[in-house]
Amino acid sequence: MDALKRLGNCGVVPVVVLDKVESAVPTANALQAGGVDVMEITLRTGAGLEAIQQVAKNCPEVCVGAGTILTLEQCKQAADAGAKFIVSPGFDREVVQWCLANKILVTPGCVTPTEITQALALGLEVVKFFPADVYGGLSAMKALSGPFGGVKFIPTGGVNGKNLSDYLSAPFIHAVGGSWLCTKADIASGDFDKITALSAAAAKIVRQR
Repeated sequence: MDALKRLGNCGVVPVVVLDKVESAVPTANALQAGGVDVMEITLRTGAGLEAIQQVAKNCPEVCVGAGTILTLEQCKQAADAGAKFIVSPGFDREVVQWCLANKILVTPGCVTPTEITQALALGLEVVKFFPADVYGGLSAMKALSGPFGGVKFIPTGGVNGKNLSDYLSAPFIHAVGGSWLCTKADIASGDFDKITALSAAAAKIVRQR
């Protein structure tokens, strides 16, 4: 199963910010124990690349991707580390084209008609919508899905366990992203049981969509 289907089937894409590489595998295991087998490890910290490498090596059943990709060099480094998909906060044509050429899933941030048009021109059908709460959330994506009927979104920013069902019930949503499943505080404190419980609750909502 390719990465795009994995994200869609899972329904939720945890956005994981790690300060320590040692936390990567326990976090991945905690998510998977709750029924969430994908994770986006961001490059917001220095631990990001090695954390991706550790999960790719030690948790083969988890589809690990790289988030907060801002440059082509970061993109290449993440792919070399084992990232199965690339997520960027905005649309970078160079990054998208490289991913397509190398058959790596990429979901760039697109919140305007112009950005979505550019993504479509390169053959993308699923884009990130970030920050979702700032740019109008479901109502904005519903409006955009009118002229762009073939596009599906992965909204991130403001999505949580309370509104997850509302987002997933919309036909134009491919999956949702968020950090509520594994906050920096929970990871830092080693509260992996909580991460598993939150993942199980989210997985249950996904199954009901």
